[in-house]
Amino acid sequence: MQPANLFFITLVLIGVAYALGYFRSKALATPLGGIRHLKSLPGYYGVRAAMWCGIPALIILALWASFESQIIQLLVLGSLPVEMVPKSIGEASLLMSKISNVASGALSAGSVEEPLINAAERLKVLRENSGTYMTLLVISIAVLAGFVGWYRIQPKLNAREQVEKTLRWFFFACAGLAILTTVGIIFSVIFETIRFFGMVPFTEFFFGTSWSPQVALRADQVGSEGAFGMIPLFTGTLLISAIALLVAVPVGLFSAIYLSEYANKRVRGVVKPLLEMLAGVPTVVYGFFAALTVAPFIADFADTLGLGASSQSALAAGLVMGVMIIPFVSSLSDDVINAVPQTLRDGSLALGATQSETMKKVIFPAALPGIMGGILLAASRAIGETMIVVMAAGLAANLTANPLESVTTVTVQIVTLLIGDQEFDSPKTLAAFALGAMLFIVTLLLNVIALKIVRKYREQYD
Repeated sequence: MQPANLFFITLVLIGVAYALGYFRSKALATPLGGIRHLKSLPGYYGVRAAMWCGIPALIILALWASFESQIIQLLVLGSLPVEMVPKSIGEASLLMSKISNVASGALSAGSVEEPLINAAERLKVLRENSGTYMTLLVISIAVLAGFVGWYRIQPKLNAREQVEKTLRWFFFACAGLAILTTVGIIFSVIFETIRFFGMVPFTEFFFGTSWSPQVALRADQVGSEGAFGMIPLFTGTLLISAIALLVAVPVGLFSAIYLSEYANKRVRGVVKPLLEMLAGVPTVVYGFFAALTVAPFIADFADTLGLGASSQSALAAGLVMGVMIIPFVSSLSDDVINAVPQTLRDGSLALGATQSETMKKVIFPAALPGIMGGILLAASRAIGETMIVVMAAGLAANLTANPLESVTTVTVQIVTLLIGDQEFDSPKTLAAFALGAMLFIVTLLLNVIALKIVRKYREQYD
């Protein structure tokens, strides 16, 4: 059985345990010949029984689903002859992928060696047995633990205290898991980045002006030494992001000022939801619009002016990306402007200032920290965008400041480097982690700058 289906069955058993615990506590509270006082409400006894049923079963299910593939891989690869056992993690990944393709029928059995055919059969058997054992174990633990939790329900039991204590530990575990996940991501990226710099010189990556990550995978392969200069990628990223911000910041900011200070309630009730709808459009739709409409229009218009323009350009991607991030600037700026105390507006107008002067001299300076935070959030969103760039700006790593030429970004190259079956011991694949580390540092710096701006310009109002 698939883990998703088993998870659904476990949820059903948890619901049954809750109902049984609830009705058992009600029965204990009203026995024949009298009334007993429970130390908690019946719902707490039901929740306690549900926890007894669900927590052990879900822990076993999570552990099994997490380590199942690794254990099966060890067993399958361990059954191969000694001469076919892979020497590295990358080779093991590629060989396991080949065996999986044979097992699924995607790769013909006649095109591989006999040991791989046997390994594919062993893989199918192990997967079937693993699903059966996991189902039996999880359901058995859920039923047994739920029965124990149901049987131990007594009127003198303080179920509320136990439930709240368990929930406190659960919330603590969730917070710890979030922190550990972040730390794990950071250290995994750092570790792989260090491996990359062990293969590629530090100076070449940071100061190189050519990006061509194709490397020789075999000793007898000719050429393809690879070039790993990140400057063209970051130049393209900054160029497209700058165009997007030139579109989004004025439009978003001015629309926020109009909606918050000048528009009546009817106009605001129509325009604001329409602007926020832009944030709900999938990026692939923006990419189609940029590739099929905006990019050809820019190319044709540039030709009429005698300018050479590529069919895929940074300008097309930047313009559409700017439209996409308008809601980030508009909504956040609108909320910040509305948060400025009304007493400041009334005091400025009472002193004889016009509405325009009040906006420029009073409201805007007061809202500036929040507005800058929204702009930098939009900038981070633009830097991390991938789909629009792939469809409208292309994959060419050109070192240029001309917005009419095709460029690429860091995120696009990360996706390109990790597509398909990759050898994770090669500089080509490890370059994705190095680019990810640099992108993480850039976004972190943006957040630090935003925090400093907010702290510098923040003002307290009564």
